[in-house]
Amino acid sequence: MNLPPPSEHQARIIWAAITGLAIAIIVALVVGFVWGMGRVLDVLSPVLWPIAVAAVLACLLDPVVDFFERRRVPRTRAIGMVFLIALFLIMGVFSSVVPRLVVETQDLANKVPTYVAKLEGKVIYWANNPPAPLRDLLKRFGVKLPAALSTSEKPAGDTNAPPDLAVPPVTQPEGSLLDQIDRETAQKAAQWVGSAIKSAGGWLGRQFSRLTGFFGVIAGLALIPIYLFYLLAEKRFIAENWTVYLPVRDSQFKEELVFVIRSINDYLIAFFRGQVLVAMCDGVLYGIGFAIIGLPYAFLIGAVAMIITIIPYLGAIVTCVAALLIAVVNFGDWQHPLLVIGVFAVVQGIEGYVLQPKILGDRVGLHPMVIIVAIMTGTTLLGGILGGLLAIPLAAALRVIMFRYVWKRESRPE
Repeated sequence: MNLPPPSEHQARIIWAAITGLAIAIIVALVVGFVWGMGRVLDVLSPVLWPIAVAAVLACLLDPVVDFFERRRVPRTRAIGMVFLIALFLIMGVFSSVVPRLVVETQDLANKVPTYVAKLEGKVIYWANNPPAPLRDLLKRFGVKLPAALSTSEKPAGDTNAPPDLAVPPVTQPEGSLLDQIDRETAQKAAQWVGSAIKSAGGWLGRQFSRLTGFFGVIAGLALIPIYLFYLLAEKRFIAENWTVYLPVRDSQFKEELVFVIRSINDYLIAFFRGQVLVAMCDGVLYGIGFAIIGLPYAFLIGAVAMIITIIPYLGAIVTCVAALLIAVVNFGDWQHPLLVIGVFAVVQGIEGYVLQPKILGDRVGLHPMVIIVAIMTGTTLLGGILGGLLAIPLAAALRVIMFRYVWKRESRPE
């Protein structure tokens, strides 16, 4: 049966459908690959996280080692000097900073129930007694406000119960103990003993797995300096010969693969090296600013901000919300929350106009909206903080790949 060839309009529709199907298949393959990589990272995390930490530390310490090497110090000796300096810095931090962090953390942990109760009480009070401007605005829109709670109401925990609701005393039945135990009671007791033994076994299993995980963490921490030493010592050999170990024959495809891997590596180094320095500066600025306005736990908030602000935007939002909650619970006024917002705005301004242009520059080159979407996608597909951290350099590398292979810019004739 000879079918007529499609018309120009039909051909466009067919090619559009084929193109859409191809794009859907490519997107599904990419999502499946990222999801599978997240599952692999989850399974191999005890093996991979010491190597990842050592690689990030190598990115940070390599310029220092190169500095000593430019002063004609042998590389092995320069690495030893950097390790010695790092050891003194760690000892100084543990002797001066960590004790204060432990004290503030314990104090905050002890006061968390009190803070939660205070915050709940303030929310209930504000809901029942909103400010006059807000009350007038809600009345204009026809919102019915609840009546204020009467102060004469008795609390829910009042022990003066009426006589008819009093619980009668429990009287012991007459007879011997063996007469009181029937078959059903014995069966329930046996079931209870069985469940107790099962619960005890599960508890012991959990404690054993927790102990095993603890020893795994200790072993991982012990392996980090070893991995770090070899990464710093073999830097030139790795940089010059890593392409030899790719399981691909020399071809144009291998050249393109090397380009992609180098792009990802460059963005990883630029992002982690710059973002860690920016996060450290942010933590110091937050701690100083919150201490100036008299916010409790300013030192602890600044130390935590050094860690979580490695993830752009998300870490800053978490820091600001935590500081606002502490200000509301401790002071109960509107001046201190405004001061917290002022400190947050000043630090973000310094980061946006001074720190990031000087430290990061345009090496990542992503729009803020793209960074936020990349963080949310990375934490969803890869999971956890590691996914959020890897999402930004991977998105930047994907941008380079798309500009190279998809959004090709045609060269204009001179």
